[in-house]
Amino acid sequence: MTIKTDKSGGSTRSEQRREPTNGKGAPRTGKTRRTRKPADQGLSSTTSLDPSLYINRELSWLEFNHRVLEEGQDERHPLLERVKFLSIVSSNLDEFFMIRVAAIKEQILADVLEYSPDGRTPVQQIKKIHARVTQMVKQMSDCFWNDLHPKLAASGIHLLKMTQLNSQEQQALAAYFSNEIFPVLTPLAFDPGHPFPYISNLSLSLAVVVTTPKGEERFARVKVPDVLPRLVQIPPENGDGVSVRFVWLEDLIAAHLHMLFPGMAVKESYAFRVTRNADIEIEEDEAEDLIRSIAESLRLRRFGSVVRVGVQNTMPARIRDILVENLAVTQDDVYALTPPLGLSHLMALLKVSRPELKDAPFAPAQIIPEDETEDMFSLMKRGDIVLHHPYDSFSPVVQFIRAAVADPNVLAIKQTLYRIGKESPLVPLFIQAAEEGKQVAVLVELKARFDEEKNIEWAKKLEHAGVHVVYGLVGLKTHAKIALVVRKEQDGLQRYVHLGTGNYNPVTARIYTDFGLFTCREDVTNDATEVFNYLTGYSKRDTYSKLIVAPVKMRKKIKTLISREIGHAQAGKPAELVFKMNALTDLQMIEILYEASRAGVKVNLIVRGVCSLRPGVKGVSDNISVRSIVGRFLEHSRVFYFANDGKPELYLGSADLMGRNLDRRVELIFPIEDTHWQEIIKQEALDILLRDNVRARALMPDGTYVRVQPAEGDEMMDAQSYTIESRLQQPRRSIPRDIVGKTP
Repeated sequence: MTIKTDKSGGSTRSEQRREPTNGKGAPRTGKTRRTRKPADQGLSSTTSLDPSLYINRELSWLEFNHRVLEEGQDERHPLLERVKFLSIVSSNLDEFFMIRVAAIKEQILADVLEYSPDGRTPVQQIKKIHARVTQMVKQMSDCFWNDLHPKLAASGIHLLKMTQLNSQEQQALAAYFSNEIFPVLTPLAFDPGHPFPYISNLSLSLAVVVTTPKGEERFARVKVPDVLPRLVQIPPENGDGVSVRFVWLEDLIAAHLHMLFPGMAVKESYAFRVTRNADIEIEEDEAEDLIRSIAESLRLRRFGSVVRVGVQNTMPARIRDILVENLAVTQDDVYALTPPLGLSHLMALLKVSRPELKDAPFAPAQIIPEDETEDMFSLMKRGDIVLHHPYDSFSPVVQFIRAAVADPNVLAIKQTLYRIGKESPLVPLFIQAAEEGKQVAVLVELKARFDEEKNIEWAKKLEHAGVHVVYGLVGLKTHAKIALVVRKEQDGLQRYVHLGTGNYNPVTARIYTDFGLFTCREDVTNDATEVFNYLTGYSKRDTYSKLIVAPVKMRKKIKTLISREIGHAQAGKPAELVFKMNALTDLQMIEILYEASRAGVKVNLIVRGVCSLRPGVKGVSDNISVRSIVGRFLEHSRVFYFANDGKPELYLGSADLMGRNLDRRVELIFPIEDTHWQEIIKQEALDILLRDNVRARALMPDGTYVRVQPAEGDEMMDAQSYTIESRLQQPRRSIPRDIVGKTP
């Protein structure tokens, strides 16, 4: 029996969840649809444009993952960094099937015939996805076996089969199996007296065929425990002190299956791996206790319908048929793979101590030293401070909250948290502040996908300490990144704000590119106060002085700014837009960007991931170029530049141009009005990336991506490496002591 995962029982705390007013006092009502649209195209999937002008969202995502795979194939990266990229490709594909493919399959099962913006039915999309993924997994296998595997061995990192070990090594591993693995294993039979065993999401298993003393065949499943290391290190002998050797856990188990089936003959065994629908949906409008509702939904996630089965390529048809029938899938859902299955576990090799096989260590610049004599509040009064992570350290963000906790004049601290991480330096500070009697309010977004469980733990811990914990708005995810500190000073209350494009997470701040702004400008801090009132109370405000807020008026404001640039072009003035984001799928935004191109506006888009806009189409998007940067760091910041007839405006924010960001999330975009910071951000986040000819790919009109090659005479430009080197050679202070007063 397949148990659906897209519906939950459970409920919301009335004091912590409320109906969003969308800035106009009109609450959102109605149940969430059981069968969801997989696309993220905005307010309406209808458009006045030809479907051929859009690139399919799912196929565009697969092209992004292929660009990550290309990094794994690129010999310019150190060897273990290439392994990392291949691991990420595998992990990305898992999530793609759990969320995107699962949603399309739900449409098919529900007989929903709805065309994607590019004119495809759900069935047509699944067929195209299957063909592209089949091609990609073959490339992944070739990359591993024909490229990385032999190079790892040549570098002293050996991934071996049991048959390659000598007798002494096999005996040592047999003892390890008996003591450490055998007690954990549970063989599950499948016959008239034993139902087909439950196979959990992303679990690796062995399909085992045994024969009875009478010669009868029996089928059993043995789960490869995910509580044990997937790569088992072979005890070293008198080696060179550098080489390390591993066997795959499933191979070790397969070699000792006879211990699990005494009295039976193990005839054959084959690895297989199951991916399930993990796209849980919370019916918040019916919930009375949101934490309990989400916890129940997380439990149901384990029982989602199977959307993909990876099988060892030597598995015979009769065994595949058993899996297809009992997992309720089709043959098209089965992917025959060369072992090992689930290459995401290769990430464990990054723990091997071989620094020469990894990127050179990079220490982020300490823009505000820990021993800075001025406190954070005095520094912010001297002028805005901008951080560019990971090139600049995340520590000033922690210093900001730590200073607020330690300062007896601070009365209140408010902050949003989305993806917090396993070990947050901020949560203990919030607890300390509450224990010292300060007013602390933290919005913890419980619906951050795949971080729900950890966020629930943090929310409970904060509540227990007396922190005012808010879960946000019903029907909306709070994705905005904002912190507000209220301080009593001689001339009255003063507010200080941090706004960011990325999560308050020191781990991702070392591998994602993001910006953060510290400011105490009154127009911004007033807006910040209103935003928190919107999140925690019943504020109906729909206008803000400086901040652009979704879902209030962000869509309208961005369209207005683009239309202004169109007006400049129509008046014969130079007009330019440069946007950097993670994804571009919103139909209305694509349509107005096409309009800008037709008007003569020069449009440069830096879109790391999915892009449904088709550039370079004559008469439609001639003036639009799209490029993607995939490199050492994940390009995560969102930057929006408007030339504005010589009076440029630059905005940073948490939102991509996707329907979910503009309509179904609380997002913030904020202006950078200090000309000093405008110039730095434009240079580091836009200009250099537009010059990149090492990690950049250009999107072609046919939807393919082509590596950007340096023109004759041009130097090689790797934007991320260039920025790292710039920091090492000339660390910049983010405190513009010499430009105070330039802020408009």
